[in-house]
Amino acid sequence: MPFSTLTDPVDLARAQAALESVWAEVQDGVPADRVASERIRLSYIIANLAPVALDEDELVQKALDRFRTTP
Repeated sequence: MPFSTLTDPVDLARAQAALESVWAEVQDGVPADRVASERIRLSYIIANLAPVALDEDELVQKALDRFRTTP
C-alpha cells in the first residue's frame, strides 16, 4: 500500500485528498484498461512527495507535474 509509509494522520489525510484532486484532473485522459494501474502509480508518486511538500496545494501540483511527465 503506497500510503503505508505515512505515519502522521495529517500527512495521510493530505495525501488522500491530493490523490482525489489529482485523479479528478487526470482520469479522463487515462485509458480504461489502465485505470487501476495508473491510480496506483499516482498513489506512489504522492506518497513519495508528501513528506517534502509544504502544503496540499504544492503536493497536488508536484504530483500532477510528475504524473504527466513520467511514464
